[in-house]
Amino acid sequence: MTETATHNIQVSITAIKAKDKKAFADLYDKYSGALLNIILRIVNNQELAEDVLQEAFLKIWRNIDRYDEDKSTIFTWMLNISRNTAIDALRKKSTRPTIQTDTEDVYVSSSNTIETNVNLIGVKNSLKYLTTEQSLAIQAVYFSGLTHDDAAKYLDIPLGTLKTRIRMGLATLKKVFVQ
Repeated sequence: MTETATHNIQVSITAIKAKDKKAFADLYDKYSGALLNIILRIVNNQELAEDVLQEAFLKIWRNIDRYDEDKSTIFTWMLNISRNTAIDALRKKSTRPTIQTDTEDVYVSSSNTIETNVNLIGVKNSLKYLTTEQSLAIQAVYFSGLTHDDAAKYLDIPLGTLKTRIRMGLATLKKVFVQ
């Protein structure tokens, strides 16, 4: 990011913290589309996703003073609020989301952390090395954004079983990637 772009974002955040509605509207215009797409992948319902987006932006507006640019970018901070709001909405509605794996690329690094990075080996194609149960558990948690509890409920298995399947699946994937 250029120095001018960084400065503009800092100025906008300062203005938003001062409750400048125009600056907040600009922030909404800039990021609402990306956040809506992420929320939609979680809730799998356009109308609910739009409601969640509005609720997330209300939380952002109310809590902007808590944003610390030294800890994360504004987008990452807003993404976490949006994601958590979407998951909360699912819990309230008791909606069972469908697992979607073809909309996001998730990768495993050699340090066993999950991250999005085009320079690492793709996991999706490597799921073929796992049992069906391990693959479904990993897809539910890492590709669909479900919590472990929600994924266990979705798959109708005990939480411990889900965690075991994920752990064993990740161990298998690690062996595949290390070869």
